[in-house]
Amino acid sequence: MKSGKAVGPDDIPVEVWKCLGEAAVEFLASLFNKVLESERMPEEWRRSVLVPIFKNKGDVQSCSNYRGIKLMSHTMKVWERVVEARLRKVVEICEQQYGFMPRKSTTDAIFALRILMEKYRDGQRELHCVFVDLEKAYDRVPREELWYCMRKSGVAEKYVRVVQDMYERSRTVVRCAVGQTEEFNVEVGLHQGSALSPFLFAMVMDQLSEEVRQDSPWTMMFADDIVICSESREQVEENLERWRFALERRGMKVSRSKTEYMCVNEREGSGTVRLQGEEVKKVQEFKYLGSTVQSNGECGKEVKKRVQAGWNGWRKVSGVQCDRKISARIKGKVYRTVVRPAMLYGLETVSLRKRQESELEVAELKMLRFSLGVTRLDRIRNEYIRGTAHVGRLGDKVREARLRWFGHVQRREKEPEAEDSEEDSSITQAEVTEVVQQLLSGKALGVDEIHPEYLKSLDVVGLS
Repeated sequence: MKSGKAVGPDDIPVEVWKCLGEAAVEFLASLFNKVLESERMPEEWRRSVLVPIFKNKGDVQSCSNYRGIKLMSHTMKVWERVVEARLRKVVEICEQQYGFMPRKSTTDAIFALRILMEKYRDGQRELHCVFVDLEKAYDRVPREELWYCMRKSGVAEKYVRVVQDMYERSRTVVRCAVGQTEEFNVEVGLHQGSALSPFLFAMVMDQLSEEVRQDSPWTMMFADDIVICSESREQVEENLERWRFALERRGMKVSRSKTEYMCVNEREGSGTVRLQGEEVKKVQEFKYLGSTVQSNGECGKEVKKRVQAGWNGWRKVSGVQCDRKISARIKGKVYRTVVRPAMLYGLETVSLRKRQESELEVAELKMLRFSLGVTRLDRIRNEYIRGTAHVGRLGDKVREARLRWFGHVQRREKEPEAEDSEEDSSITQAEVTEVVQQLLSGKALGVDEIHPEYLKSLDVVGLS
C-alpha cells in the first residue's frame, strides 16, 4: 500500500502504522494474535464504502460500465497481508497464472502471447486464440465455492475460518455524487479493493480450471483475463466449451458479447468459433492487458495507442506543463512521472522498426516543445530541448526497459515448494515488520545497476 490512499470507515490511514515504527509492530502483532486465536476480527473492519468508478468506455448512464471499489479499513488490509503471506507459503498456483503472482507481471503474459504468435507466423502455421471475458468475475465468486477451493488447496481449517470471518456480516454503503445509500449486507463475491482478494481469486481459478488446463496447455491467465490458444479451430472451440462448462457450473459466467476470437496467419476458409451455438466475434486485433496485439504481427496500432496514451497523460498535467512560472526541470520530472510511463507500457515486448520508434520520439518532442514554450520556428535543436528538460531519448528508454525486464527474468528463481499448513501458529513481530516494510514501497533496481557499460554506449548518463 502506498501513502495517500483513501481511508475506510474507521478513518485510520496506513501512514499511522508507518510513523509509529516499532511501537506499531508490537501493537499490531498483539492485535493480530488475538484475532487469530479468537477467529473474530473487530466489527469496525466489517464496514466499507463502495465507490463506483467509471471505466471510461460505454454509456456513462449504464451501471454496468462502472467498477465498484471498496474503501476498507487500512488496518484490516495489513492483517490481510499477513494472512496472504502465510497462505502463499501453503498454496501452489499453476504456472499459467500470471496475475498477482511473485516475480510475474503483465509484461510476462504479453511477451508470452506475442512470442507464441510470432513463432507460428514464422513457421507459416495457423494459431487460433480465444480471449475469454468473465462477467463481474470478482462479484460472482460464490462464498461456499471459495471455502471449498481453499480446503482443496491445502489451507488449514483455522485459516479457512479466519477468511470466512472476514466475509461474515460484511456491510457496505454506496457513495456517489449525490450522497450515500443506506447500509446493506454483502453476501456474495470477493471484496473489491481488498489486499487478499486477488490471491483468493487466483486460488479459485486455479482449482476451477485444474481439469481443463491439462487439455489446453497453451492457456494464459491474468486473474480473470483468459487466453486459450490452439493449432486448430476445432480444438480451440472444444477447449473453449470445456472452460465454459468448468467455470459456469461453479457460479462464474462467460460473457458471450465480450469474448473474442483471433486467427494468426489465417488461410482461406478457416471459419469461425462458436460457443453454445452462438458465433464468437472474430477480430484482427485485440487489446490484451492494455497492449494491442494484431493477427498480422504488426505493431503499428500499438504504437499509435501508446502515442495517444501519452497525449492523454500530457493533457492531464497540461496546467503544470504550460505554466511559464514552473522551471523546465520540474516540468521534465512531471513528464517522466506521468506521461512517459503511459508511452512506454508494454513496448519492451514489441519489435519496433526505426519508423515506429521515430513516430514515438516525434510525439514526445512535440510535448516537450509545448512544455518549454518553443516551436520549430525557433530553430532549437532536439538535443537542447531534451537537455533542458532532463529527458533522455525515448528509444533508448525502451531498450533500457528491455534490459531491466531481461535482468528480472534472469534473476527469477524457481517457485518455492508449498509448505505444510499449520493449524495454530502465532503471528510474530517479524512477519508484521516485513509487511509494514513492504508498505514503504522499496526502490526497484535501476538500469544503471544492471548494465552500466550499456548506459555509457547510449550516452544518456544523467538523463531519465
